[in-house]
Amino acid sequence: DNITAARRLWRTEGDVQTCTWWRAPVIWEGMFDAALYDQTHAKEGSSVALTVFAVGRYLDAYLETFLTSAECHFMLALPVTYYVFTDAPEKVPQVALGPRRSLKVIRVPKHSRWQDVSMMRMKAISDAIESDIRHRCTHVFCLDVDQEFTGRFGPEALGESVALLHAYYYNLPKWLFTYDHNPGSRAHMDTGDFYYHAAVFGGSWRSVKALTESCYQGITEDKRNGVEARWHDESHLNKYFWLHKPSRVLSPEYCWDRQIGDRKAIRVARLQWAPKHYNTLRQA
Repeated sequence: DNITAARRLWRTEGDVQTCTWWRAPVIWEGMFDAALYDQTHAKEGSSVALTVFAVGRYLDAYLETFLTSAECHFMLALPVTYYVFTDAPEKVPQVALGPRRSLKVIRVPKHSRWQDVSMMRMKAISDAIESDIRHRCTHVFCLDVDQEFTGRFGPEALGESVALLHAYYYNLPKWLFTYDHNPGSRAHMDTGDFYYHAAVFGGSWRSVKALTESCYQGITEDKRNGVEARWHDESHLNKYFWLHKPSRVLSPEYCWDRQIGDRKAIRVARLQWAPKHYNTLRQA
């Protein structure tokens, strides 16, 4: 968009990639005027649904930190509705919410495998958009719960279709990207533009509904054929964004892992991975 285009040159030339070959901006610190984005989207009446899944032990381990940190940093200039999908609604913590902020809890089944929780969220999000979100919000962001907001995550991230560069792959050659190379999977890819992280994706409610429906259809077809994509829903998401280019790409600032260490390109970490305890959290 014009706001971002006018500010691309704020980054040192050659420092980071600020535009894709199909002319979608890649959002980095120093590329945008935060106040201008807040004012523009507030004037346009933008509102955001933030979906998050907190199933099994993930609810106890991460949800409260996720929500309280979101209240400090996520889309503070806009109305926000949190959609918490969980198998234990009674355990959702009571978090103090600011003005024009609300929370809805949606019960979902607990699957025996964490991979199925991850993949089946696509259908749950699509259903929630159809039944509720599209009547309330202009945009949707879908995030993993095992993360903590640590800096501004504002309307500069909004777009028609939004993808995130994976923190571990954004500066690596394409031959190291872990796409699904099984020709029997609907997620199969020989090559791509970037490697996108399924921990953060979003866009207009129409675009997110199209993405989640497509990914769910691919996952369902794979299941019928006895196939499972290499990285589950993330593999299907990468295939979708290969076929349907995102209009906006977020830099790894918007989902950073502190274990990577210092990187010159990362001037601010807006959302950070929480410590992972997979050995205990992913037990049935």
